[in-house]
Amino acid sequence: MVPLAHTLALLAMAVATAAINVVPLDMANNSFDDQYLTCGAKMSKKFPELQDSDFHKNKIFKENWAKATAEWKNRGSVADTLTPDQAIALMAYTMKKLNLYKQFNDAVREAGRSSWKYQNEFHFKSLHFLLTQALQKLRYPNSVQVVFRGVNNYQYKVKNGDKVRFGQFTSTSLSEKVAQDYGQDTMFKVYTFHGVDIQKFSYNKSEQEVLIPPFETFKVIRVSKIRNMMRIELQSTGNSSNYNCEWLKGGSLSRNSPHLLGLLLATMAMAVVTGTL
Repeated sequence: MVPLAHTLALLAMAVATAAINVVPLDMANNSFDDQYLTCGAKMSKKFPELQDSDFHKNKIFKENWAKATAEWKNRGSVADTLTPDQAIALMAYTMKKLNLYKQFNDAVREAGRSSWKYQNEFHFKSLHFLLTQALQKLRYPNSVQVVFRGVNNYQYKVKNGDKVRFGQFTSTSLSEKVAQDYGQDTMFKVYTFHGVDIQKFSYNKSEQEVLIPPFETFKVIRVSKIRNMMRIELQSTGNSSNYNCEWLKGGSLSRNSPHLLGLLLATMAMAVVTGTL
């Protein structure tokens, strides 16, 4: 007879295995990846309007921003090379207890589906702009950093030679041990040129956090599996964006936009009523 403890262990392993989601690791083409090239000054000038709009439409963001502002002031309001808003944005993002980073990144990964979706449904525009600008300011050009990211419950469909992006603001650590605390189903080892050490502005400096922007591109240079852990190594190859200065362009309608569909239906209805269809 098989011992009960052994049976329970096998069941636990089966449950753990079943809980792992296997998803593609690709260029994350639905990501909103604006770098605000050539329009930083214009965006900064209109920033109060942009942030007010976000706060009006996203109450959770507004409340968490207030908490991050209070924390930043409590710590001595260190900004250095950043504006106060940029420093507070990094504080808000790294305050994991607020869970703002998860809601934000979920939205970032989908907001690039169309200009309409970004303009009308993405209510983290000001945070996206601030984080992008902060990373651009803090970055040391041509400086590579080796960082790690541990993930629980996910493994990836990917192979050597694939070109990929994370498609979100991705938290990594200079310490593999710290990364393991966040997950051991997949471990990324990343050679990043656009990732930035944000320890000075982080809520938790012990995490040795390096933040990678959504638009950095990587080549997969190694995929392996050690026991149940998938290991993926990525080498930076530059950056790639589908959007630039999108907010300043205003709300153009996507071909698949629900607003556009509504206009078409209304036009057809009017044509039927007037007898022109």
